[in-house]
Amino acid sequence: MASSICALSPSVQSQLTKTTLVAPIPLYQRSKCEMSRRSFAFKGIVASGVSVAASTLTAEAEPSSKGFERLPYKPEGYNYWTWRGHKIHYVVQGEGSPIVLIHGFGASAFHWRYNIPELAKKHKVYALDLLGFGWSDKALIDYDAMVWRDQVVDFVKEIVKEPTVLVGNSLGGFTALVAATGLPDLVNGVALLNSAGQFGDGKRESETSEETALQKFLLKPLKEVFQRVVLGFLFWQAKQPARVLSVLKSVYINSSNVDDYLVESITRPAQDPNAGEVYYRLMTRFMMNQSKYTLDAVLSELSCPLLLLWGDLDPWVGPAKANRIKEFYPKTTLVNLQAGHCPHDETPELVNKALLDWLTTLTPEVTLQTV
Repeated sequence: MASSICALSPSVQSQLTKTTLVAPIPLYQRSKCEMSRRSFAFKGIVASGVSVAASTLTAEAEPSSKGFERLPYKPEGYNYWTWRGHKIHYVVQGEGSPIVLIHGFGASAFHWRYNIPELAKKHKVYALDLLGFGWSDKALIDYDAMVWRDQVVDFVKEIVKEPTVLVGNSLGGFTALVAATGLPDLVNGVALLNSAGQFGDGKRESETSEETALQKFLLKPLKEVFQRVVLGFLFWQAKQPARVLSVLKSVYINSSNVDDYLVESITRPAQDPNAGEVYYRLMTRFMMNQSKYTLDAVLSELSCPLLLLWGDLDPWVGPAKANRIKEFYPKTTLVNLQAGHCPHDETPELVNKALLDWLTTLTPEVTLQTV
Protein backbone atom coordinates (compact mmCIF):
# COMPACT_ATOMS: atom_id res chain seq x y z
CA MET A 1 0.00 0.00 0.00
CA ALA A 2 1.10 3.54 -0.48
CA SER A 3 1.85 5.78 2.41
CA SER A 4 2.56 9.43 3.13
CA ILE A 5 4.74 11.13 5.73
CA CYS A 6 3.88 14.72 4.92
CA ALA A 7 2.77 15.30 8.49
CA LEU A 8 6.20 14.40 9.83
CA SER A 9 9.13 16.72 10.32
CA PRO A 10 12.05 16.63 7.84
CA SER A 11 14.29 14.96 10.45
CA VAL A 12 11.76 12.19 11.02
CA GLN A 13 11.28 11.78 7.28
CA SER A 14 15.03 11.37 6.91
CA GLN A 15 15.11 8.58 9.48
CA LEU A 16 12.29 6.73 7.74
CA THR A 17 13.75 6.88 4.25
CA LYS A 18 16.93 4.84 4.77
CA THR A 19 15.89 2.05 2.40
CA THR A 20 17.61 0.51 -0.58
CA LEU A 21 15.78 -2.33 -2.23
CA VAL A 22 12.44 -0.55 -2.22
CA ALA A 23 12.39 3.05 -3.29
CA PRO A 24 10.26 5.56 -1.36
CA ILE A 25 6.65 6.46 -2.04
CA PRO A 26 6.10 10.03 -3.16
CA LEU A 27 4.23 12.23 -0.79
CA TYR A 28 0.49 12.60 -1.12
CA GLN A 29 -0.13 14.75 -4.14
CA ARG A 30 -2.97 16.82 -2.71
CA SER A 31 -1.09 18.06 0.34
CA LYS A 32 1.05 21.20 0.56
CA CYS A 33 4.09 19.02 1.15
CA GLU A 34 6.00 19.49 -2.09
CA MET A 35 7.80 16.56 -3.70
CA SER A 36 11.21 16.68 -5.31
CA ARG A 37 13.07 13.66 -6.68
CA ARG A 38 14.49 12.91 -3.25
CA SER A 39 11.95 14.33 -0.79
CA PHE A 40 9.72 11.32 -0.55
CA ALA A 41 9.42 8.32 1.69
CA PHE A 42 9.04 4.58 1.29
CA LYS A 43 8.96 4.25 -2.46
CA GLY A 44 6.84 1.28 -3.47
CA ILE A 45 3.32 0.20 -2.89
CA VAL A 46 3.54 -1.25 0.54
CA ALA A 47 2.58 -4.37 2.07
CA SER A 48 0.53 -7.19 2.95
CA GLY A 49 -2.29 -9.35 1.78
CA VAL A 50 -5.18 -11.54 2.67
CA SER A 51 -5.20 -15.27 3.30
CA VAL A 52 -8.12 -16.99 1.63
CA ALA A 53 -9.36 -20.53 1.27
CA ALA A 54 -7.48 -22.66 -1.22
CA SER A 55 -9.09 -22.81 -4.61
CA THR A 56 -8.05 -23.95 -8.07
CA LEU A 57 -9.76 -21.94 -10.77
CA THR A 58 -9.54 -21.57 -14.51
CA ALA A 59 -10.92 -18.56 -16.33
CA GLU A 60 -11.04 -17.11 -19.79
CA ALA A 61 -9.27 -13.79 -20.28
CA GLU A 62 -11.68 -10.87 -20.32
CA PRO A 63 -11.45 -7.82 -22.59
CA SER A 64 -10.50 -4.52 -20.99
CA SER A 65 -11.75 -1.08 -21.92
CA LYS A 66 -8.65 -0.67 -24.10
CA GLY A 67 -9.31 -3.88 -25.98
CA PHE A 68 -6.49 -5.87 -24.34
CA GLU A 69 -7.23 -9.25 -22.83
CA ARG A 70 -7.14 -9.05 -19.06
CA LEU A 71 -6.81 -11.64 -16.32
CA PRO A 72 -10.19 -11.87 -14.54
CA TYR A 73 -10.08 -10.54 -11.00
CA LYS A 74 -10.92 -13.29 -8.51
CA PRO A 75 -11.46 -12.16 -4.91
CA GLU A 76 -10.85 -15.74 -3.78
CA GLY A 77 -7.65 -16.09 -5.79
CA TYR A 78 -6.62 -18.82 -8.23
CA ASN A 79 -4.24 -21.60 -7.13
CA TYR A 80 -2.42 -22.27 -3.86
CA TRP A 81 0.82 -24.02 -2.97
CA THR A 82 2.03 -24.77 0.56
CA TRP A 83 5.56 -23.58 1.21
CA ARG A 84 7.17 -23.93 4.64
CA GLY A 85 3.71 -24.23 6.15
CA HIS A 86 2.39 -21.09 4.42
CA LYS A 87 -0.16 -20.80 1.62
CA ILE A 88 1.26 -19.18 -1.50
CA HIS A 89 -1.07 -17.87 -4.18
CA TYR A 90 -0.24 -18.21 -7.86
CA VAL A 91 -1.80 -18.05 -11.32
CA VAL A 92 -0.90 -20.38 -14.17
CA GLN A 93 -2.07 -20.20 -17.79
CA GLY A 94 -0.96 -21.39 -21.22
CA GLU A 95 1.36 -24.05 -22.58
CA GLY A 96 4.94 -23.96 -23.78
CA SER A 97 8.29 -22.99 -22.29
CA PRO A 98 7.62 -21.46 -18.84
CA ILE A 99 7.84 -17.90 -17.59
CA VAL A 100 7.56 -16.88 -13.92
CA LEU A 101 6.30 -13.34 -13.20
CA ILE A 102 7.21 -11.73 -9.86
CA HIS A 103 5.37 -8.61 -8.68
CA GLY A 104 6.74 -5.55 -6.92
CA PHE A 105 6.45 -4.38 -3.32
CA GLY A 106 2.83 -4.34 -2.15
CA ALA A 107 1.41 -5.67 -5.42
CA SER A 108 0.34 -9.22 -6.39
CA ALA A 109 -0.03 -11.59 -9.31
CA PHE A 110 -2.99 -9.48 -10.44
CA HIS A 111 -0.58 -6.68 -11.38
CA TRP A 112 0.33 -8.83 -14.41
CA ARG A 113 -3.31 -8.76 -15.56
CA TYR A 114 -2.52 -7.53 -19.09
CA ASN A 115 0.57 -9.68 -19.55
CA ILE A 116 -0.56 -13.16 -18.52
CA PRO A 117 -3.23 -13.67 -21.23
CA GLU A 118 -0.97 -12.46 -24.06
CA LEU A 119 2.19 -14.27 -22.94
CA ALA A 120 0.14 -17.45 -22.35
CA LYS A 121 -0.59 -17.69 -26.06
CA LYS A 122 2.97 -18.90 -26.59
CA HIS A 123 4.25 -19.85 -23.12
CA LYS A 124 3.19 -21.45 -19.87
CA VAL A 125 2.94 -18.43 -17.60
CA TYR A 126 3.14 -18.48 -13.83
CA ALA A 127 2.62 -15.44 -11.59
CA LEU A 128 3.02 -15.88 -7.84
CA ASP A 129 2.42 -13.74 -4.78
CA LEU A 130 5.49 -13.36 -2.59
CA LEU A 131 5.08 -14.32 1.07
CA GLY A 132 3.58 -11.38 2.97
CA PHE A 133 1.96 -9.88 -0.13
CA GLY A 134 -1.20 -10.23 -2.15
CA TRP A 135 -3.20 -13.41 -1.56
CA SER A 136 -0.29 -15.31 0.00
CA ASP A 137 -0.15 -15.78 3.77
CA LYS A 138 0.84 -12.88 5.98
CA ALA A 139 3.49 -14.78 7.87
CA LEU A 140 4.83 -13.16 11.05
CA ILE A 141 8.50 -13.78 10.33
CA ASP A 142 11.65 -11.69 10.02
CA TYR A 143 11.52 -10.69 6.36
CA ASP A 144 14.69 -10.71 4.33
CA ALA A 145 15.47 -10.71 0.62
CA MET A 146 16.65 -14.29 0.97
CA VAL A 147 13.20 -15.42 2.13
CA TRP A 148 11.71 -14.46 -1.24
CA ARG A 149 14.72 -15.86 -3.07
CA ASP A 150 14.16 -19.23 -1.39
CA GLN A 151 10.43 -19.05 -2.15
CA VAL A 152 11.02 -18.50 -5.87
CA VAL A 153 13.77 -21.14 -6.01
CA ASP A 154 11.46 -23.73 -4.43
CA PHE A 155 8.53 -22.64 -6.61
CA VAL A 156 10.57 -23.32 -9.74
CA LYS A 157 11.74 -26.69 -8.40
CA GLU A 158 8.37 -27.90 -7.04
CA ILE A 159 5.75 -26.29 -9.30
CA VAL A 160 7.41 -25.30 -12.59
CA LYS A 161 9.78 -28.30 -12.63
CA GLU A 162 11.69 -27.26 -15.75
CA PRO A 163 14.04 -24.52 -16.98
CA THR A 164 12.27 -21.15 -16.97
CA VAL A 165 12.66 -17.40 -17.42
CA LEU A 166 12.16 -15.13 -14.41
CA VAL A 167 10.53 -11.73 -14.93
CA GLY A 168 10.26 -9.18 -12.12
CA ASN A 169 9.15 -5.61 -11.49
CA SER A 170 10.68 -3.41 -8.77
CA LEU A 171 11.26 -5.62 -5.69
CA GLY A 172 10.26 -8.59 -7.84
CA GLY A 173 13.11 -7.74 -10.18
CA PHE A 174 15.72 -7.97 -7.45
CA THR A 175 14.07 -11.18 -6.23
CA ALA A 176 14.32 -12.62 -9.74
CA LEU A 177 18.04 -11.78 -9.86
CA VAL A 178 18.94 -13.39 -6.54
CA ALA A 179 16.78 -16.44 -7.33
CA ALA A 180 18.50 -16.88 -10.68
CA THR A 181 21.90 -17.02 -9.01
CA GLY A 182 20.60 -19.91 -6.92
CA LEU A 183 19.19 -21.76 -9.93
CA PRO A 184 21.90 -21.63 -12.63
CA ASP A 185 20.64 -24.84 -14.28
CA LEU A 186 16.95 -23.94 -14.14
CA VAL A 187 16.90 -20.29 -15.22
CA ASN A 188 17.45 -19.55 -18.91
CA GLY A 189 17.09 -15.80 -18.60
CA VAL A 190 15.99 -12.91 -16.40
CA ALA A 191 13.93 -9.85 -17.38
CA LEU A 192 13.82 -6.80 -15.11
CA LEU A 193 11.27 -4.00 -15.23
CA ASN A 194 12.50 -0.97 -13.26
CA SER A 195 14.14 -3.22 -10.73
CA ALA A 196 14.90 -2.41 -7.11
CA GLY A 197 18.42 -2.80 -5.78
CA GLN A 198 21.46 -0.56 -5.57
CA PHE A 199 25.13 -0.65 -6.44
CA GLY A 200 27.63 -0.41 -3.64
CA ASP A 201 29.99 -2.17 -1.25
CA GLY A 202 27.60 -4.26 0.77
CA LYS A 203 30.20 -5.55 3.22
CA ARG A 204 31.46 -2.07 4.03
CA GLU A 205 27.99 -0.57 4.35
CA SER A 206 26.74 -3.34 6.62
CA GLU A 207 29.45 -2.82 9.23
CA THR A 208 28.04 -1.53 12.51
CA SER A 209 29.65 -0.44 15.74
CA GLU A 210 29.03 -2.30 18.97
CA GLU A 211 25.92 -1.21 20.85
CA THR A 212 26.42 0.75 24.06
CA ALA A 213 24.31 0.04 27.15
CA LEU A 214 22.48 3.33 26.60
CA GLN A 215 21.62 2.39 23.03
CA LYS A 216 20.54 -1.13 23.92
CA PHE A 217 18.40 -0.47 26.99
CA LEU A 218 17.03 3.03 26.43
CA LEU A 219 17.39 4.43 22.93
CA LYS A 220 16.56 1.23 21.03
CA PRO A 221 13.30 0.51 22.96
CA LEU A 222 12.25 4.14 22.57
CA LYS A 223 12.99 3.98 18.86
CA GLU A 224 10.86 0.84 18.51
CA VAL A 225 7.93 2.46 20.32
CA PHE A 226 8.22 5.53 18.12
CA GLN A 227 8.41 3.39 14.98
CA ARG A 228 5.30 1.43 15.93
CA VAL A 229 3.30 4.62 16.53
CA VAL A 230 4.43 6.28 13.31
CA LEU A 231 4.20 3.17 11.14
CA GLY A 232 0.80 2.28 12.59
CA PHE A 233 -0.46 5.67 11.45
CA LEU A 234 1.22 5.29 8.06
CA PHE A 235 -0.32 1.87 7.56
CA TRP A 236 -3.77 3.24 8.32
CA GLN A 237 -3.17 5.90 5.68
CA ALA A 238 -1.61 3.42 3.28
CA LYS A 239 -4.68 1.24 2.96
CA GLN A 240 -7.09 4.04 2.11
CA PRO A 241 -8.26 3.66 -1.52
CA ALA A 242 -7.93 7.40 -2.18
CA ARG A 243 -4.29 7.36 -1.08
CA VAL A 244 -3.49 4.29 -3.17
CA LEU A 245 -5.13 5.91 -6.19
CA SER A 246 -3.14 9.09 -5.71
CA VAL A 247 0.21 7.33 -5.46
CA LEU A 248 -0.49 5.08 -8.44
CA LYS A 249 -1.32 8.09 -10.58
CA SER A 250 1.97 9.68 -9.58
CA VAL A 251 4.00 6.76 -10.98
CA TYR A 252 1.88 5.91 -14.04
CA ILE A 253 2.72 8.50 -16.67
CA ASN A 254 -0.44 7.47 -18.50
CA SER A 255 -2.89 6.74 -15.68
CA SER A 256 -5.70 5.34 -17.84
CA ASN A 257 -4.99 1.85 -16.45
CA VAL A 258 -5.23 3.04 -12.85
CA ASP A 259 -8.71 1.70 -12.24
CA ASP A 260 -10.90 0.00 -9.63
CA TYR A 261 -9.44 -3.42 -10.49
CA LEU A 262 -5.92 -2.25 -9.70
CA VAL A 263 -6.85 -0.37 -6.54
CA GLU A 264 -8.90 -3.30 -5.22
CA SER A 265 -6.03 -5.73 -5.85
CA ILE A 266 -3.85 -3.57 -3.60
CA THR A 267 -6.29 -2.53 -0.86
CA ARG A 268 -8.05 -5.88 -0.35
CA PRO A 269 -4.95 -7.61 1.10
CA ALA A 270 -4.64 -4.91 3.77
CA GLN A 271 -7.78 -6.26 5.47
CA ASP A 272 -5.88 -9.32 6.70
CA PRO A 273 -5.57 -9.30 10.54
CA ASN A 274 -1.78 -9.68 10.28
CA ALA A 275 -1.34 -7.01 7.63
CA GLY A 276 -0.37 -4.23 10.04
CA GLU A 277 2.29 -6.33 11.77
CA VAL A 278 3.69 -7.48 8.41
CA TYR A 279 3.89 -3.84 7.35
CA TYR A 280 5.80 -2.97 10.52
CA ARG A 281 8.25 -5.83 10.05
CA LEU A 282 8.83 -5.00 6.42
CA MET A 283 9.48 -1.36 7.24
CA THR A 284 11.80 -1.91 10.20
CA ARG A 285 13.45 -5.30 9.70
CA PHE A 286 13.64 -5.60 5.94
CA MET A 287 13.67 -2.21 4.26
CA MET A 288 16.06 -0.63 6.76
CA ASN A 289 18.68 -3.40 6.47
CA GLN A 290 19.26 -4.06 2.78
CA SER A 291 22.68 -2.51 2.09
CA LYS A 292 24.37 -5.90 2.25
CA TYR A 293 22.44 -7.03 -0.85
CA THR A 294 23.84 -5.08 -3.79
CA LEU A 295 23.42 -5.32 -7.54
CA ASP A 296 27.18 -5.62 -7.96
CA ALA A 297 27.32 -8.77 -5.87
CA VAL A 298 24.27 -10.39 -7.44
CA LEU A 299 25.15 -9.55 -11.05
CA SER A 300 28.65 -10.92 -10.46
CA GLU A 301 27.09 -14.33 -9.82
CA LEU A 302 24.62 -14.22 -12.73
CA SER A 303 25.38 -16.22 -15.87
CA CYS A 304 22.22 -16.15 -18.02
CA PRO A 305 21.02 -13.49 -20.53
CA LEU A 306 19.43 -10.39 -18.99
CA LEU A 307 16.69 -8.18 -20.46
CA LEU A 308 15.93 -4.72 -19.11
CA LEU A 309 12.48 -3.35 -19.95
CA TRP A 310 12.82 0.11 -18.46
CA GLY A 311 10.27 2.86 -18.01
CA ASP A 312 12.48 5.90 -18.58
CA LEU A 313 9.93 8.29 -17.03
CA ASP A 314 9.88 6.51 -13.67
CA PRO A 315 10.10 9.18 -10.92
CA TRP A 316 11.64 6.59 -8.58
CA VAL A 317 14.07 4.45 -10.60
CA GLY A 318 15.29 6.35 -13.65
CA PRO A 319 17.18 5.15 -16.76
CA ALA A 320 20.59 5.79 -15.17
CA LYS A 321 20.30 2.54 -13.22
CA ALA A 322 19.44 0.57 -16.36
CA ASN A 323 22.45 2.03 -18.16
CA ARG A 324 24.71 1.14 -15.27
CA ILE A 325 23.42 -2.44 -15.15
CA LYS A 326 24.03 -2.77 -18.88
CA GLU A 327 27.59 -1.48 -18.48
CA PHE A 328 28.26 -3.83 -15.57
CA TYR A 329 26.74 -7.00 -17.07
CA PRO A 330 27.70 -7.67 -20.73
CA LYS A 331 24.87 -10.14 -21.45
CA THR A 332 22.28 -7.38 -21.14
CA THR A 333 19.69 -6.23 -23.68
CA LEU A 334 18.11 -2.86 -22.88
CA VAL A 335 14.70 -1.72 -24.15
CA ASN A 336 13.74 1.83 -23.18
CA LEU A 337 10.04 2.59 -22.78
CA GLN A 338 8.16 5.86 -22.37
CA ALA A 339 6.49 4.76 -19.16
CA GLY A 340 6.71 5.03 -15.39
CA HIS A 341 7.58 2.58 -12.64
CA CYS A 342 5.22 -0.21 -13.79
CA PRO A 343 5.63 -0.39 -17.58
CA HIS A 344 4.08 -3.87 -17.77
CA ASP A 345 0.73 -2.47 -16.62
CA GLU A 346 0.99 1.00 -18.11
CA THR A 347 2.17 -0.03 -21.60
CA PRO A 348 1.45 -3.79 -21.68
CA GLU A 349 1.40 -3.99 -25.47
CA LEU A 350 4.99 -2.72 -25.69
CA VAL A 351 6.26 -4.86 -22.82
CA ASN A 352 4.57 -8.01 -24.12
CA LYS A 353 6.02 -7.58 -27.61
CA ALA A 354 9.54 -6.78 -26.38
CA LEU A 355 9.52 -9.71 -23.96
CA LEU A 356 8.18 -12.18 -26.53
CA ASP A 357 10.74 -11.03 -29.11
CA TRP A 358 13.57 -11.49 -26.60
CA LEU A 359 12.27 -14.90 -25.55
CA THR A 360 12.62 -16.14 -29.14
CA THR A 361 16.35 -15.54 -28.87
CA LEU A 362 16.43 -17.94 -25.91
CA THR A 363 14.46 -20.70 -27.62
CA PRO A 364 17.48 -22.75 -28.79
CA GLU A 365 18.91 -22.72 -25.27
CA VAL A 366 15.56 -23.65 -23.74
CA THR A 367 15.16 -26.52 -26.21
CA LEU A 368 18.60 -27.94 -25.47
CA GLN A 369 18.13 -27.76 -21.70
CA THR A 370 14.67 -29.29 -21.68
CA VAL A 371 15.41 -32.25 -23.94
